[in-house]
Amino acid sequence: MRRALPALCALVLAACASFPRRAPRVMSGLDVLEAEGFAPLRGHRVGLITNRSGIDARGRSTLEVLASAPGVDLVKVFSPEHGLYASSEADAVAGARVRAGGREIPVISLYAGGKAGMRVDPAELKGLDDLVFDIQDVGARFYTYFATMAMAQESARAAGVRFVVLDRPNPINGETVEGPTPDEPGLVGVEPVAYLPLATRHGLTAGEAARMHGAPLGGRLLVVRMRGWRRAMWFDQTGLPWVPPSPNMPDLAAATLYPGVANLEFTNLSVGRGTPAPFGWIGAPWLKADALAARLNAAGLAGISFSTVTWTPSKSRYAGKACPGVRLSVTDRDAVRPLAVFAELAAALRDQDPDFRLNWKSSRKLIGAAEFKTLYDRGAGPAEFRALFDASAALFRAARAPYLLYGDPR
Repeated sequence: MRRALPALCALVLAACASFPRRAPRVMSGLDVLEAEGFAPLRGHRVGLITNRSGIDARGRSTLEVLASAPGVDLVKVFSPEHGLYASSEADAVAGARVRAGGREIPVISLYAGGKAGMRVDPAELKGLDDLVFDIQDVGARFYTYFATMAMAQESARAAGVRFVVLDRPNPINGETVEGPTPDEPGLVGVEPVAYLPLATRHGLTAGEAARMHGAPLGGRLLVVRMRGWRRAMWFDQTGLPWVPPSPNMPDLAAATLYPGVANLEFTNLSVGRGTPAPFGWIGAPWLKADALAARLNAAGLAGISFSTVTWTPSKSRYAGKACPGVRLSVTDRDAVRPLAVFAELAAALRDQDPDFRLNWKSSRKLIGAAEFKTLYDRGAGPAEFRALFDASAALFRAARAPYLLYGDPR
C-alpha cells in the first residue's frame, strides 16, 4: 500500500489539474482583448504602461501577454510610481530592460522625479500606433496612477497616437462617491494627487476616467470594456486575482479605508505603513489612543468600530518606535464612509490631542477643499466637514454621469 501511495497521489493531482478553474465572474479589459484575438492591436506597434497589477485571469502579466500576442509588436514599456514591479518606495525610479516574449524590451520610468518625470515624452511615442494603459487603481483620486494615465493620454494626443485603456474594476465599488473635487487654483492639472478634477472617492474605472478627461482634450481613445462588472461589485466579488498595486496596498481592506485615512498622510501621525494594517490603523508615540477610540466609537459611525492597539511601524513615520494607536475595523463595507471617518478623526485629533499637527500646505493637495481649512481653524465639528464633502460629491456625481460605461447606479 505504501508503494502505491505516491502513484495514487499523482493520479489524484493530475485529475484535479484536469478540471478547469472556475471562470471569474468579470473579464478585465485584458481578458476581453485576449478573447477577441487582440484584434484592436493587430498589425500595430505598441507602447504599454503597466506594473505587476496588470494581469489576466490566469495570472499572466499584461507585459508577457502583449509581448507574445500574434500580430502585436510591443516596442516599449512605461512604468508608473513604485516601478514595474510595484515594489519601490523611492522618490524616483530608474528605467531598465525586461525580458518578455523571448526578447528584451526597454522599460521607461514615469516616476523619474517631479511631475515632469511622470509625463510620457511625446518623442518616445514616435513610430507607435497605440499607447496602452493597464494598471489596477484603488478608487481614490490621490492614488497617482490615474494622474499617470491622464498625462500619458495628453502625450498620446500630442504625438497623434491612439490611447487604449484595458479597463479594470474600481475595487471599492463604482456606486459610492465621496469627498471634494479639488477647488483650489494650482491643484488640478498641476499636482499629481489632484491632477484630475475627481471626487476623493470617485467610483470610476480607468476607462471612465479617461473618457471624462478626454472629452475636452480630444485625441483618439479606445476603452476595451470589461464584461460582467456591475457598479455595486467590490473587487473580491469579481473573481479576479488581487495583486498589490503598490507596496502599502496589500489587500482590499487597505483600499477600503484609504480614501479617508490617507488624508492624514501629511500630519505627524503614522497611517499604518509598516504595520499589519496600512490605512487601517493610526498611531504616534504621543497619541492619546484610549480617549480617541472612545470618542470615535461614541460618534456611532456606520460600518466601522475602533479599538486601541500599540504597534511599532517597521518603516515610514515612527519606524522602530512603539506607538499607541487606534485600529479601524470595518464591520459593514457598504455602509462605511471613509470621508466621514476622516471628518471625525480630524475633529477629534484637533480637539483633544494638543500634540497633533496638520501640515496644510501639503494636506490641501489631498483634501482638496479650500474651505476645510477655514472650518478646521474655527473649530467646526465633523457634521460641517461632512456637509462640505457631501455637497462637492453630489456635484461630481452629476458631472461624471455622461462618461459612465457600466450604467448609472442612480
